[in-house]
Amino acid sequence: MKNQAVYDELVAKFEQHFGEKPAAVAYAPGRIEVLGNHTDYNEGYVFSAAIDKGTFFAVSPSEDDTVRLVAGDLMKEVSYKLADCAKRDEDTWQNYVNGTFNWLFDGEPAKAGKGWKGMFLGNIPLGAGLSSSAALEMCTALALCKIYGVWKDGVDLAKIGQKAEHTFAGCPCGLLDQASSLFGKAGGLVKSDFRYCTFENVNLGPSVAFMMVKSNAKHALVDGAYASRRQACEDAAKHFAKVLRKPVTHLRDVSSAEWILYRDGLDEIQAKRAIHPIGEDERVLAGAALLEKGDVKAFGALMFDSHESSRNWFENSCPELDTIVDSAKKIPEVYGARLSGGGFGGSCCLLVDPSAAEKIAATITADYKAAYGDEPTCALIEPSEGAHLV
Repeated sequence: MKNQAVYDELVAKFEQHFGEKPAAVAYAPGRIEVLGNHTDYNEGYVFSAAIDKGTFFAVSPSEDDTVRLVAGDLMKEVSYKLADCAKRDEDTWQNYVNGTFNWLFDGEPAKAGKGWKGMFLGNIPLGAGLSSSAALEMCTALALCKIYGVWKDGVDLAKIGQKAEHTFAGCPCGLLDQASSLFGKAGGLVKSDFRYCTFENVNLGPSVAFMMVKSNAKHALVDGAYASRRQACEDAAKHFAKVLRKPVTHLRDVSSAEWILYRDGLDEIQAKRAIHPIGEDERVLAGAALLEKGDVKAFGALMFDSHESSRNWFENSCPELDTIVDSAKKIPEVYGARLSGGGFGGSCCLLVDPSAAEKIAATITADYKAAYGDEPTCALIEPSEGAHLV
């Protein structure tokens, strides 16, 4: 089993803390976003992959209506009665779990009848933009479904995690992170269509790998930057709905040619924000055709284009991420590179020749250190299976 050491540590801590073995354990991986940025809430397309690091959630039923939740890395416990499940302003890590539990029971967790004892532990680097929060939500959902005998399909579980983010964590995210964690496959990508909530696995091929390069720039999506860009996209979609002679509900319905012809009426910021997801949708569809032909180098070129769009139009990059991508462009064994996830810090995703991993990491580390005085974290990533019960 992947991450066996993390699982063993969690089960031992659970047994020591609660005096019993867990009744259920679930695992959910983090994710990398490979192509298609901020397209999920615009009902567009994304290529992503579940990664080989993740989070385990162990749980047993309680005898009464009490919930006891422990963060396994901190060994800190919070507790509450079922009727008191709510967003918390302290120990905010609990909001991802409590929100998932709340919406698993349609906002009425008291209907669960009995509480539970839970603990989570993972090895996803925090602040790296690898969706540690979505992984926590998905392993929580799977483990709680198991002990309560609740059945939900994957799309329903993803939407429950998304709703937890919106209402308990305060981040108006799309569905990408949860869906990627659930629907990942070993050695392949997840191609998502967020209008119809369909998820297709696409083989990547054995000759390439991904490298994540974690910057030391703070990564935070709850500070309003994400929400402001989402609002600009929604405003732009309303504009195009008025001026185009076809139905438009989201930016997915608008082409880059239509943006050029009909952007008058948008202010400069709205126009810049809108062209990014419009272009990203077109890059994902072009990338799918390239992967069918096995042309991974041309697919990588689309990743470089994607980052330039983030840098210039959506303005969700930052100097640290730009330094990583600019360094990667100079290395022949890097076929593509871009920021991964919401942006504003976090990590870059590189498509690489894995045989040159040490050279790539050394070059990027040297360039980054010259610019900022510290070193990024470079790691090869293996696309892996999605969330499951252990």
